[in-house]
Amino acid sequence: MTARLRQFLVAIGETFWLLPAALVVAGILLAVGLVELDRSGIVPQWLIDSPWLYNGGGTGARTLLGAVASSTIGVAGTVFSITIASLSLAAGQMGPRLLRNFVKDRGNQFTLGAFLGTFSYALMVLRSVRTQGEGPFVPHAALTAGILLAFLCVGVLVFFVGHMAGRINVDTVIELVSDDVTHAIRRLTGIDAPKPVAAPTFTDAVTAIADPRRGYVQELDADQLADWAAAHDCTIQLLVRPGDYVFPGAPIALAEPVRDGIDRAIRRVSALGGQRVSRIDLEFAVRQLVEIAVRALSPGINDPHTAMSVLDRMGAALCDMVPRHLSHGRVERGGRTVLVVPTIDYDGLVDAMFHLIRQNAAGSAAVLIRMLEVLTAVAGLERRPERLGVLRRHADLVLGDGERDVATPADLDDLKGRHRRFIAMQTIGPISVLERKAA
Repeated sequence: MTARLRQFLVAIGETFWLLPAALVVAGILLAVGLVELDRSGIVPQWLIDSPWLYNGGGTGARTLLGAVASSTIGVAGTVFSITIASLSLAAGQMGPRLLRNFVKDRGNQFTLGAFLGTFSYALMVLRSVRTQGEGPFVPHAALTAGILLAFLCVGVLVFFVGHMAGRINVDTVIELVSDDVTHAIRRLTGIDAPKPVAAPTFTDAVTAIADPRRGYVQELDADQLADWAAAHDCTIQLLVRPGDYVFPGAPIALAEPVRDGIDRAIRRVSALGGQRVSRIDLEFAVRQLVEIAVRALSPGINDPHTAMSVLDRMGAALCDMVPRHLSHGRVERGGRTVLVVPTIDYDGLVDAMFHLIRQNAAGSAAVLIRMLEVLTAVAGLERRPERLGVLRRHADLVLGDGERDVATPADLDDLKGRHRRFIAMQTIGPISVLERKAA
């Protein structure tokens, strides 16, 4: 239930309509409150007669509020149209999975909500205005607040134009997605190395646990499942990790010995959805960046500079990973391993970062050279032998693709030189750069 509650709260937080709806309600409540303030007679007459408050008659008040209401709802429609056009542009050039970054953008939500809230406010105040023939009542304080809200909407419109112009810039989108990767690394990795935990041993009595649900694993409460396994004296090994797709009726876990209610326990601690999310899935956060680069390298767009910008962010992410450790996914209770959750390792993470970009950059010497430069920079900071071996494997793959697909001898020589620089950085470290300059 905790996993499903977290899934619900995350979905609510990323919902586009929540903030606009809250601002509409706020506008209605503000209108009711100020109208009641005017009815109560608390506002002194000298303040009404001063130039600080609206002091016109009922006919003018109705005209003013009608103008505010009609203009704000019209501009709200324009804002919505611009947002939809931006979403279409982002889906076509940068990938439909990045639409979440536009939909959950607070600037877009606040802009739409400001206009709709002002429209609702104007309508609620308008219904209370009475002319001389109807028994005169003009809510002076409420009218003044409506004028101020109209001027606020002018400022919000100026903000929205600049905001959207920046949001559809590909470098801005790359930076936003890169921030998601950075947050995922900080959230899903640790500074301290995980405690070594022995892998559980299963016998022929192990039983596969099927799951009738379908969808991507969006939330998983491993600690709660480990507590259940320890309380029931069994060992569970999940066959899927956060971000994996669960097929209906397929095995989701192995258990020994099998206990009554184990399938219900697994369903209680996990939540599935129709799409992957980056909150607990580091690989998906990386793949969103990769998708931008792959689309940029497609023949229809042919934008290698965007792919190189993505590679720079990949290098920064790997530099952030240098002092951090990935989880091994084994959970102990009482000195015994009771739960194993599949996790991504450093090898798989780097594969997710570079494989698709390298495969789609075949023949693009500039992108391949930049990939080697990024790997060299990371190798200058990373000193763990097993990780350096992973970086070396990718550097060799880049060189192999270049030797096969790069036709210009000068470009190929440049690529080979960058590969030699990577080897020197891997074996000697940053000091190799000084030795190269001295040579």
